[in-house]
Amino acid sequence: MIVSSFMPAVTQMIYDMGLQKYLNGITFECPKIALEEKQVAVRYKLEGQKLTSEEINAIFSKTKKEGGTLYYVDEPVLNSVAPDIIFTQDVCDVCQIDTACVATSAYKLPKIPELISITPNSLEDVFDNAITIATALEKKEIGLEYVQQLKERIYAIIDTQRAKRIQTKSVLLLEWIDPLFNCGHWIPHQIGYAGGIDLLSHPSGDSIVIPWDKIVKYNPEVLIIAPCGYNVARTKEDMQFLENKPEWKSLKAVKNKQVFIADFDMFTQSSAGTLVNGIECLAKMIHPEHFEISEKLSRKFLNYN
Repeated sequence: MIVSSFMPAVTQMIYDMGLQKYLNGITFECPKIALEEKQVAVRYKLEGQKLTSEEINAIFSKTKKEGGTLYYVDEPVLNSVAPDIIFTQDVCDVCQIDTACVATSAYKLPKIPELISITPNSLEDVFDNAITIATALEKKEIGLEYVQQLKERIYAIIDTQRAKRIQTKSVLLLEWIDPLFNCGHWIPHQIGYAGGIDLLSHPSGDSIVIPWDKIVKYNPEVLIIAPCGYNVARTKEDMQFLENKPEWKSLKAVKNKQVFIADFDMFTQSSAGTLVNGIECLAKMIHPEHFEISEKLSRKFLNYN
């Protein structure tokens, strides 16, 4: 059996579960180890270009309005891979290629593959997705064990909060800076497990643009910036868009030095393992005096003060 993954989160979970021998045909933005070992079958028209958050948003908005896409299938590569299954997604056609676009190319293949859309809304959906992937590879038991181990890590965080009677803190996590987007889908659930609550979020739904004055009124205790597709270093380049906002310095999180920048893959990449990493990092950011994390995870975010 050969499977292709046109979703970085799926690729990550396949590697996490040790099932990568079945994988070939991935996207240009899949994890580094996969890019070194597998053929890339999905490309991006803006690859290699250095653009600001505002420019990226404008290009995506214009392309979507015109009914186009910035992603495309490298059909000769896909033909050489000849997958039995292709994992696609329909969570966000801005961030990654969607099922409809993949189908156009997949249905040209001599052997038409099965298309499985991995489209989570909640954190529990993400765990179910891991089992779906393993089951498609006829390795369901591996998926069940993988999920159980991840949930045990979450239970440990919850147990610590209960034992220490930790009080919930108000949090705001931004998925984009210019314009400002709140967090949606599974991220509010991550924040909840870590001992926070984001009252401007959209649990199990799409992230949306939020006005600056609403953020000022909310005035969260902890502010986390993790733009989709950005690592810490890239986000730092665009922090000026926030720092130049009126009332920035008067925000409670800024005054109390509780502003953090974090790698996107712990939040907007819906791979079960990276999201649990995100919960552990959130617990450390929100309640630093009560939680410890590994040195590796500590490099995934920084205190921006």
